[in-house]
Amino acid sequence: MNRLRVPRQTGRPRITPDTVLADKAYSSRAIRRYLRRRGIRAVIPQPADQAAHRKRLGRLGGRPPAFDREAYKQRNTVERCINKLKQWRGLATRYDKTATIYLAGLHIAAIFIWAAR
Repeated sequence: MNRLRVPRQTGRPRITPDTVLADKAYSSRAIRRYLRRRGIRAVIPQPADQAAHRKRLGRLGGRPPAFDREAYKQRNTVERCINKLKQWRGLATRYDKTATIYLAGLHIAAIFIWAAR
């Protein structure tokens, strides 16, 4: 979460995005608290076990976290992009030893995918 950066057309890149779209794996108090502290809206669905635990606590469980269904549908675009990147065998199996080389391979694959459009 600390490495989130939002590119701008001109000037210094923004450090704070407006919204973070994430899947249920990122639904934790710590992540939601971190995003709230930075003024970032979290669009993260709540897993069934967390919802059941909150309901079991009754009034003390608090209210459920806000969730915007329409904004969450935008994650589909990201998931499709990841699926296309995973078609590259070297990226899917992570053959590269260093993160820098892996990132370079990711950039090359993204260029090829973008050019094929």
